Amino acid sequence: MVSHSVGLSSSEIGGLWGIYLQEDMGMRLLEYFLHHNQDEDIKSILQLAHTSSLSHIQQITDIFLKEGIPLPDRLAGEDVDLSAPPLFYDSFGLSFVYSMSRMNMINTGFITANVARSDVLSFFTNMVKEAANLYQKAVSLMLEKGIYDRSPMIPYPKQVEYIEKHSYILGFGKKRPLNAVEITEIFFNVERNYFSILICMAFLQIVKDKEIRKFIKQGKEISEKQVQVFNDLLKREELLGVVPVAMEVTDSTIAPFSNKLIVMLFHSLNAIDITLLGHSLSLSMRTDLVAQYQKFILEILLYSEQGFNILVNRGWLQKPPHAPNRRDLEGLT
Repeated sequence: MVSHSVGLSSSEIGGLWGIYLQEDMGMRLLEYFLHHNQDEDIKSILQLAHTSSLSHIQQITDIFLKEGIPLPDRLAGEDVDLSAPPLFYDSFGLSFVYSMSRMNMINTGFITANVARSDVLSFFTNMVKEAANLYQKAVSLMLEKGIYDRSPMIPYPKQVEYIEKHSYILGFGKKRPLNAVEITEIFFNVERNYFSILICMAFLQIVKDKEIRKFIKQGKEISEKQVQVFNDLLKREELLGVVPVAMEVTDSTIAPFSNKLIVMLFHSLNAIDITLLGHSLSLSMRTDLVAQYQKFILEILLYSEQGFNILVNRGWLQKPPHAPNRRDLEGLT
């Protein structure tokens, strides 16, 4: 077993640092949902998610303090106003846990595969299990409440088949039907973008800053475009499009969240979106899908740069731990 006296590697420091900020932001949002939510079933899942995030922050704090590593700055109390009227209906809190736990399973899984020190590996392994448990509970409750939309059904395969023609990858002109893996990726990309549209709708009601409003509006347009493109693909395959989720945004125009928290959330979601689009690209075997994913990845990259610039210009973005500049140390610059 690796001794805990072994120093943290760059991947372990970076993974813990990023999760610390992510969990702090998630916990602030969960506090808001818990304060307003009246549905006891949903509230129990929100409480479980909040307790989990709080535990993760404490565990990372303990590791960093033992190693003499400074903790990232956390969001302040003024970044969330619990006295503001509800911006979302109760069901959105459940949608939030569902979406974030699904993304956390993927993101934390990547980090887990890059760490080795026993305490850090144990932390991330448990975090993946907790995210999976939250996801399972959220899905079960969504099914119970009739608000979970499953991916399209296809006939069961009757035999094992092999690809016989190079035309299998053609996505223009005469093309084959979508396979099960491609349908899955399209479906969940649509679902994720509906979630993003709801967030954009809500924030456009409360944000007064012109630059940030423009940024949010562009994000909403990008998500709407992705939904339209992918839904049209499903409809052309006679698989039906993904049905929009129920309206989960109230008519409140009073901001419960600071501009800083909002842009930080978008910055985090953009990074996850690029990762998931890249994953979809890697699994697609039709050239039209490949072209669409490449186009959207580039669009999100350019869009995320705008969010990055807003965060930097306003002094809201913390610098990740980094290697020393050897040229500076050697006096070569």
